[in-house]
Amino acid sequence: METGTIVSLVLYLIAMLGIGVYGYFKSTSDLSDYMLGGRRLGPGVTALSAGASDMSGWMLMGLPGAFYVAGFSEVWLAIGLVIGAYINYRVVAPRLRMYTYMAKDSITIPDYFENRFADTSRLLRLVSAVVIIIFFTLYTSSGLVAGGTLFENAFGMNYHWGLVLTAGVVVAYTLIGGFLAVSMTDFVQGCIMFIALVMVPVAAFMILGGTGPVTTEVAKLSPAMLNPFYGATFFGIISLLAWGLGYFGQPHIIVRFMAIRSVRDFKVARRIGMTWMIVAIIGAMLTGLAGAAYVQMEGASLVGNPYMNADGSIANAETIFIILSQILFHPLVGGFLLAAILAAIMSTISSQLLVTSSALTQDFYKSFLHKDATDKVQVAVGRISVFAVAIVAIGLSWVPRDTILGLVGNAWAGFGAAFGPLIILSLYWKKMNRWGALAGMIVGALTVLFWIYVPIGGETLSTHIYEMVPGVLFATIAIVVVSRLTEDPNDAIQTLFNDMEGEMAKNPD
Repeated sequence: METGTIVSLVLYLIAMLGIGVYGYFKSTSDLSDYMLGGRRLGPGVTALSAGASDMSGWMLMGLPGAFYVAGFSEVWLAIGLVIGAYINYRVVAPRLRMYTYMAKDSITIPDYFENRFADTSRLLRLVSAVVIIIFFTLYTSSGLVAGGTLFENAFGMNYHWGLVLTAGVVVAYTLIGGFLAVSMTDFVQGCIMFIALVMVPVAAFMILGGTGPVTTEVAKLSPAMLNPFYGATFFGIISLLAWGLGYFGQPHIIVRFMAIRSVRDFKVARRIGMTWMIVAIIGAMLTGLAGAAYVQMEGASLVGNPYMNADGSIANAETIFIILSQILFHPLVGGFLLAAILAAIMSTISSQLLVTSSALTQDFYKSFLHKDATDKVQVAVGRISVFAVAIVAIGLSWVPRDTILGLVGNAWAGFGAAFGPLIILSLYWKKMNRWGALAGMIVGALTVLFWIYVPIGGETLSTHIYEMVPGVLFATIAIVVVSRLTEDPNDAIQTLFNDMEGEMAKNPD
């Protein structure tokens, strides 16, 4: 490993820890500060922290790898994500910010569910917290797998040491600085990712001679590489587009909407966030295609490279961004580009750790074990929870069993199905009640797990259609049917809903 590369990475890691220390002194005095930054994020930080926590290691490893292997047949996934993110900003973000504040200043998603439906049984809080802990622990493990893979492939480090190093730095700044530190590091990491996903494909296309030579070489590999419809099936396209449905139920993303300082800031946040996302996704797609062309043209010269097989083929498609960043750039710049991958990984892990710790703290510890716990005690419990969840996630990722994109896809579907329909209907449907909410959450989560893990005729149903589709469909049906069959919401709940509608009318986009 070149000295310049190491220097760049060390400086990046020191900067992340420094932001964590800043966050500690700036905003961890009470629980709202530690878990939600005091609801005072600006639109720029909101947009980039939401984007960076969304686009984890799969953006720089999983998606380029998918395009390297399958080309434009994967473009439907990108289209689905862009549409889903835009709808999330328009449909979910403003109302969720308003409603969570009006519903007793709810600072976690389970907190919001309980206050929104006046659930005195506490079942909504309990079940939603369990869903968060289960799926986020799995989701966090996918990020750690990406971190371990990065250090193993880029630095020749033992996978397990890379795993521990990734977790150690993220845990340090998350545990110390809380939500503000996580959001600020996400902002910086989002900027780094954006620059990297512009630099790498632009440099690759320039070196290969432009669009013409790249498309010519890619076309030689397979007719599917440049044709989004080649070999595509109806259910295959629907499955890829359905990734966009997941946005409405991702706690680590929508919690940013809860923390923005004003509903009026969402217009600016949306414009920043969508511009960032579209450019980043296009960059990731072009990186995969340029990588396929580069290996096709220069594969023989790459024999002996640690990322390549003896026959000149790439050993792991998900390392194509790493390969291009190290071959095409000076080591100092290459280190910056590797830091972009680390930034993508860490930004998501930190957000997931914080949301999971808030569920353990606010929705388990305070609600069921120590109702009179002070903010100081809860912040301390939150920090312990961050550490504990990281340890479990390290254990789950110790032996990687799936691709990064596959691991992310499972957790993404779990949250999208369990929380997506519940969030949207809770914001727009006055007649929804707690039993419908509970039914939708349970049905959505169980449908996804069934689709992934239960074999039918020798294979799981997820091989035919992405588990998000049936999960969201059945959860929505469960919410509507059960809400209709059980009692109407009481007057206090309907008054709160009407008040929220009134406030939204005062704040048109």
